[in-house]
Amino acid sequence: MFDFARTILENVSFDPKLFYKELQKAIQNLLPYDLEQLTEWVTGYVKEKPELEKSLELVNV
Repeated sequence: MFDFARTILENVSFDPKLFYKELQKAIQNLLPYDLEQLTEWVTGYVKEKPELEKSLELVNV
């Protein structure tokens, strides 16, 4: 499930608002282990795309 969420987030990363919305959905639907993976991935991904920085507040980083 993590891979699916990551793929969706990569595909919508052109729009920060859409990325934020899809990240909210992923957080609600993922299991705790997948959520840990997603948090790590989002943290690294946002470093490459600073326009998505607002999304870090969702993962409490």
